[in-house]
Amino acid sequence: MKTNKYVDDLRNKTDAELALALVDAKKELFNLRFQNATNQLDNTARIKDVRKNIARIQTVITQKAKAQ
Repeated sequence: MKTNKYVDDLRNKTDAELALALVDAKKELFNLRFQNATNQLDNTARIKDVRKNIARIQTVITQKAKAQ
């Protein structure tokens, strides 16, 4: 249910907002990986969640591109 709402929110965003969300998610993933490498990350499952969110964002961008 939570992911469906997230994907619906992504579909309502413009292309520029999606690109910005993708950049933010990639920055967050970089920071999480850096924290993991230095043993500062407590919740390692967050890396998996962010990776999936990046894939969701890229999927919505591709769907919008094909629809045009």
